[in-house]
Amino acid sequence: MSNSSLTDLHAASQACLAYMRATNPLVHCITNYVAMNISANVLLAIGASPAMVHSPQESGEFAAIASALTINIGTLSPHWVMGMKAAAEAANSANKPWVLDPVAHFATALRREATQELMALNPSIIRGNASEIMALAGQKSAGQGVDAGDSVTAAHEAARALAQQHDCVVAVTGEIDFVCDGQRDVQIAGGSDLMPKITAMGCSLTSMVGAFVAVERDPFLATAAALAVYAEAGARTATLAKGPGSFAWQFLDQLASLQPTDLSQQRFLA
Repeated sequence: MSNSSLTDLHAASQACLAYMRATNPLVHCITNYVAMNISANVLLAIGASPAMVHSPQESGEFAAIASALTINIGTLSPHWVMGMKAAAEAANSANKPWVLDPVAHFATALRREATQELMALNPSIIRGNASEIMALAGQKSAGQGVDAGDSVTAAHEAARALAQQHDCVVAVTGEIDFVCDGQRDVQIAGGSDLMPKITAMGCSLTSMVGAFVAVERDPFLATAAALAVYAEAGARTATLAKGPGSFAWQFLDQLASLQPTDLSQQRFLA
């Protein structure tokens, strides 16, 4: 992106954060057991309203009334997969955006099958680590369980191919995040090397992407804005924290206190 485009993206991200806080969108999160608490707290801190609903008996009905849906396959069961599919189908029918986090989708047959079924339901945004995105694009990756074994840079072309093939936004998160939609792309710097040492930070980011796409219907802009805000809060927390434990609670404080004018343009890289 050009410098002027990065400037425009920065300004739009500031506006997106302000509008999201003003409207307090309801975000339907189907996420894993490990991530439920921190994801809900991240959404509350940033100004959104979280709901953790996964039962197939109500997930479809709830997705239709929520502003956005996020699906994370971290702790799967057949019952949960039914709920995920019902929610995604309802979100599509109601023209609501939804975000897929294909956690370790290549690890087991259940995960591979569930991910294929969810991908067929056309997510608006896919967020994953480099190994997950590379494997989802059909490339060889070095992932081990939920941990990435590949760099974000190595996944750029896979992300572009995946975005073009599925007409969606793809976000690869890691040392320097990468967001693309097949035509536009941007890198986002910031965060902290303590973040990978705290469980469910990536899962919570997926939920926050849902909050931003709930109010900004350009999914590329919404995703870039969410990642930039997360990176900004992470960088600010890194100056205060003494380790993973103090980082976790201070990160929520930084998210809650972060103002649109605090968002640095330096987070956005061509």
